Parts: sequence; structure tokens; C-alpha cells
Amino acid sequence: MIALTATQENEALGSFIERIGLIKSYEEALAVLYWDLRTGAPRKGMDVRSEAIGNLSGQMFKLSTAPELGEWLSALEKPDTYETLNEVHRRLVSETRKDYDRSVKIPPKLYQDYVVLTSQAESMWEEAKTNSDYASFEPFLDKIIAYTNQFIDLWGVKGTRYDTLLDAYEPGMTTAELDRVFGGLREKLVPLSAAIAASPHQPKTGFLQQKYPKEAQKKFSLFILEQMGFDFAAGRLDESAHPFATGLNPGDVRITTRYLEGDVTSALFGTIHEGGHALYEQNIRKDLVGTTLATGTSMGIHESQSRFWENVIGRSMSFWSRYYGDLQQHFPGQLDVSMEEFYRATNVVEPSLIRIEADELTYNLHIIIRYELEKLIFNEGAKASELPALWNAKYKEYLGIEPQNDGEGVLQDVHWSGGAFGYFPSYSLGNMYAAQITDTLERELPDFWSLVEQGNLLPIKEWLTDRIYQYGKLRTPSELIEGITGKPLDPDYLVRYLQKKYAAIYKL
Repeated sequence: MIALTATQENEALGSFIERIGLIKSYEEALAVLYWDLRTGAPRKGMDVRSEAIGNLSGQMFKLSTAPELGEWLSALEKPDTYETLNEVHRRLVSETRKDYDRSVKIPPKLYQDYVVLTSQAESMWEEAKTNSDYASFEPFLDKIIAYTNQFIDLWGVKGTRYDTLLDAYEPGMTTAELDRVFGGLREKLVPLSAAIAASPHQPKTGFLQQKYPKEAQKKFSLFILEQMGFDFAAGRLDESAHPFATGLNPGDVRITTRYLEGDVTSALFGTIHEGGHALYEQNIRKDLVGTTLATGTSMGIHESQSRFWENVIGRSMSFWSRYYGDLQQHFPGQLDVSMEEFYRATNVVEPSLIRIEADELTYNLHIIIRYELEKLIFNEGAKASELPALWNAKYKEYLGIEPQNDGEGVLQDVHWSGGAFGYFPSYSLGNMYAAQITDTLERELPDFWSLVEQGNLLPIKEWLTDRIYQYGKLRTPSELIEGITGKPLDPDYLVRYLQKKYAAIYKL
């Protein structure tokens, strides 16, 4: 193998870095267009906007799969050259190689057509969900499934067809591993759920369902984001049909929430959840900005942060001992119950239809249902036309309840309209990561809960920045979790966390 001269190395590296910067610029422009489409773009402009997104995505895809990029990668991967690269450039080369080898198998026109379809489908989903009209959305979903199957064939099947999709969101994850982990969760959480249901100490929740003015909810949501350390000079909060976070770059991270005037908790916990995503994106190291490493390392790790802030912090007794008085001031005369009653009400465990409003314990069943449906689609050939009935049957089996309409059933999530098959398991993986990370955090910050009780959340954010956020995609999920906790992912941390918390709430 012929070694490159220093000049050739510099030219290859310079061209490579320049191309990555250009791809990142396209990604940022597209993210703005997507954000606008989801937060109030005029309905009549949807088709033209979708075409524009498709065209720009097609151009970005060509840049990402161009022969010269493959040549630069090959040059930089030569052992003598690779050894001279710094840590950031090495990781950038390895990540880009993985993406390149995956993407180069997809014809650019096929990818562009798919992007146009999903852009249209996401807008159609909003309308279909509002009207509980699955029939209008089904043709779009049918096409998205067909495209995804084409992509799996082109990429090559990993273990099972669904394994191929999982790897895009949680590198190295397989259905065999998820079957093991989810099976263990079911086995241990079902008895806990039964004990909770049989407990005579059930929290009262009726006071949560009053009219809580939207503007007051928004003010409190903004206040809590500020307390968490969200940088409003580097982000913003908007409203959308389904809460989401978009990190354009660490200096521009946008989140959305959904306000329900009949429920004071939906927007609150949705905002804290998305705020957790935002803290990750806002605190990535400066030397990663402008590269494709300036984002979370996996969706499971990303979800660990949203679930940590929403549940471990936001649904804790310590949190509400500090902030319940502030919440009462925003809604005078409405929350005339004690802080402990409010805390217990926001941690009630009961079967529910809507995933994003589910309690910590049953939430995992919502994820397992979606996981099993996605396996049925890609491993066993289930059709879009079959999904409403399959969805309803699994809700009946796992949670003992059935949706009254498709708006609160198969249409409730935006993910499938964007083609995000394989994403849902990330949420439960995030719960597991969060519980394991919390165990270490409690030991390394002995005054952790005192800080929460004081409303001094910044040291917690700084600890997470030091151990997770700053690295972006520089470290793999397994490197991060083992570096923090000294162990690979272990679902028993989540089980122990839930058992301890709910035994106290329900006096088990």
C-alpha cells in the first residue's frame, strides 16, 4: 500500500472537511424548512414546499454519495494517514464511511422521491389525526412502507429486516437483544403494575382536568426551561401538533410543545422532555460545530436525556417541593391541593391510550406495542390496511383498553409519516440509560437531590455536559454508558428505580 505524501494527506483532509461542512449546511437549511412546515406554514403551500425539500435533499444526497467523497475516505483510511489524524477527524472519517456505504446503495432519484413523499405525508398526517381519518393517510403510509422495504433490500438485511432499521437509530441493536430486554421488563413490571392497581392508596387526579389557560401554561413552561439552563439566545419554544426538538446547530436549537387547556401537565412535561433534548444539542463541543458529529450519538442516548429531565427530575418530589408554589401562582385558585397530592397525581399509574401522556411504568408497554407492530410490518409483511386493527388488538391485550377512534389510536404518533421505523425502541432504551446514569449521578453528586430541592439545576446540567453532551457523536453509545457507569446497558437499573418510586407513592 502506497503511503500518501504530507501534501496529499492535507489535500484529501481539506477536501473531505469542506464537503462535510457543505453537507452540514444543507442539513441545517432543510431543518429550518421542516421546522417551518410543522409549526404553521400555510397548508396550501405544502406541495410546493415538499418538492423544495425533496430537491434540496436530493442535492445533499448526491454530495453525500459522490465518488470523490469515497476517494477521500479511502485516502484518509490508509493506516499511515489515519494514524496522523486527530480524534475528531478519525471519528468523522469512520462515521462518514458508515453513512457513505449505506447511502451509496440508494439511487438518488429514489431517495428524492421518498423525501417528497414523507414531507407530504407528515402534513397529511396532521390533518388525518385531527379528523381521525386513517383512510386518507393509509395510501401515504403504504407507499412509505414500500419505499422502506426497497431501502432494506438495497442496504442488505442485517439478521432480520427490522434489524437493518434499528441500526440506523441505535447502532448495533438487534431484535434478539430487544426481545430479551423487553421480555425482562414485561416480566418484572407486570407484577408491579398489578400491585399498584390493587393498592387502596390511589392518587386523586380530578383537579388536573380543569381549564388551565394556554398563556399561563406557556409562561410556566418558559420559566421551567430557564431553570433547566435552556439558553434562549440559542433556542426557542413554539407550538406544534406533536412536540419535537430540532438542533440546527448548538447555537440554534428549536423545540415545540402542545398545549391542552383541559390538562395542565401535558405541555409542562412535554416541554421538559424536549428541553432535555435541547440541552444535549446546545452543549456540544465547539470544535464539533459544522461537522456531522455535532449531534447526539444515538436516539437512545438522546432519549435518555429527555426522559431524565422529564421523569427523574420533573416528576420527582424534590422538584415539586421547589416549584409547586410557582405553578400555583400561575393558576391562582385552581391548584388548592397539597404538593404531595399534586406529586402523586402526576405519577399516577393507569392504562392510557396516548403514549406521550403515559406514566413512566406503562409507557414501556406503549413502546413494546409499536416495536411489535414494526416487526410485523417488516419481518412478517403486515400491510398498512391491517394496522388499525392490529394496533387496537395489542392495546386491548397489553393495556386492557381500546381506542375509540384512530386519532387516539394508530394515528397518534408522527413517526411513521416521516418514515422513522425503528425509532420507537429508543424511548425505552432511553429510560434504561437514564436510570443507569442517574445511579452514577447520585453517587458522584451526593447533594444531587438537595440541588433539585433548591432549584439549583445548573450543576446537574454541567455534570451531564461533562459526561455526555460535550461529546456529541464523538463517542458511541456503549462507550458513553460504560465510561459513565462502568457497565454496559442494564435494564435492572430501570426496574429498581420504578419499584422504589412507586412502592412509596402507592404505599406497597
